[in-house]
Amino acid sequence: MNAYIAAEEHGGGNILLPPVAEIIVGVVAFAVILFVLAKFVFPRMEETFKARVDAIEGGIARAETAQAEANELLEQYRAQLAEARTEAARIRDEARADAEAIRQDVLAKAREESDRIIAAGQENLRTQREQLVRELRAEIGTLAVDLAGRIVGESLADEARSRGTVERFIAEIDAPTASGSRR
Repeated sequence: MNAYIAAEEHGGGNILLPPVAEIIVGVVAFAVILFVLAKFVFPRMEETFKARVDAIEGGIARAETAQAEANELLEQYRAQLAEARTEAARIRDEARADAEAIRQDVLAKAREESDRIIAAGQENLRTQREQLVRELRAEIGTLAVDLAGRIVGESLADEARSRGTVERFIAEIDAPTASGSRR
């Protein structure tokens, strides 16, 4: 209540309403502050907000661009990887085919070499057989002449005659063998 009494002594007005001079000063101060804020502070704040929005949107755009580039690089990598796998499979198949061709070539050469060795061996055996047959014929002829000389009791020294005798003897031996093998 003392406040009410004091307020009435100063102007006797309403205690809830301040004096008019204070209202005018307050309105002028508010207008000045509002003008300063509107003229200097708000534009700067607006620029700061715009810069932040641009930075955020630019960051998002850069992130989307980077993501798109990363996806493109990933697809390129996958395509290169698939191509490399295909190339590796092709090289592997070619290597297998080359290995098979080399194997077949080596086998063919081995067969040819084997056939050549067998043919040479057979030729060698045939030559040795013929040589042995000639040596045996000569030996048999000599033995036959000696035996016939002992049986007859005279020497069959005549070489030409003994050779003819030996040749007839061997021919007679070969004749039954040759006719027997033809049956």
